[in-house]
Amino acid sequence: MARKVGLLTAVGRGARFLLNRHGFRSLSVRTAAGTLHAYDARGAGHLPTIVMLHGLGSAATAFGPLLIRMLPQAGRLVAPDLPGHGFSGTWSGRLTPERLFGAVSELLDAVVGERMVLVGSSLGGALALRYALERPERLVALALVSPAGARTTPREWEDLRDVFKIDSAAEARQLLARLYHRTPWYMAALAPGLRDIMKGAAVRDVMGAATLDDLPTPDSLGALAMPILLLWGQSERLLPASSLAYFRRHLPEHAVIEEPEGFGHSPHFDDPTRLAARLIAFAKTASVGPPRSDLEP
Repeated sequence: MARKVGLLTAVGRGARFLLNRHGFRSLSVRTAAGTLHAYDARGAGHLPTIVMLHGLGSAATAFGPLLIRMLPQAGRLVAPDLPGHGFSGTWSGRLTPERLFGAVSELLDAVVGERMVLVGSSLGGALALRYALERPERLVALALVSPAGARTTPREWEDLRDVFKIDSAAEARQLLARLYHRTPWYMAALAPGLRDIMKGAAVRDVMGAATLDDLPTPDSLGALAMPILLLWGQSERLLPASSLAYFRRHLPEHAVIEEPEGFGHSPHFDDPTRLAARLIAFAKTASVGPPRSDLEP
């Protein structure tokens, strides 16, 4: 599989260097889908371990500013690269959604022995949801940030799949514009690298094999018993609005659902300071009692 080249490579390597300097060590974990890379750091706090799962075509380094802000109050932070993403290795055979989830589960079982707060963004949200359904005893709480995983209409599903069929830098710029509350001026320079990632086997395999039947059923979502926080930015422009409505209908009543202003699909880019504070606050309340919204008195 072709690896990222050019400016995006430099950004990724620079982010890894910065994370290493802040105490995040790089781990290599062997799984059935190849060797996966993960960041792991111990913080000065006493919160449960927090694990971060990134989205399709992204990497754990994208959480860098967020992780650095969370570390002082965290007990432990873990952020893996999905197969074929970031600094994780290649694999043999096709990377189906089943193999993807299996690899993530293998890594979590190997690296995190304790119960955790699992945070998933975009595709990482869909993976976190499935892990919560299959391994609820492993979670203290579940946080979802603009999560994939809602059962949309067939038309919306096909439209979403088309968004990730990137063949040019111009199409990559269009995708980048849908990820942010306000797109930074320099994002256009990263478009060629993003195009190469989105044309790579990891993205094409997962999107080519994924179906609506891979997503959790309404009844299964309603049965989730752990504390749940769902953040869906008011500037979300990637996933359809019907996805948020689906989660509102089918997540259990105790789930806290918030629509923060100034957040797009990737709030770890838009406002990592505010996102870090919200996730830390959720981890604190989830570890001592039922979740509550910041809007409650």
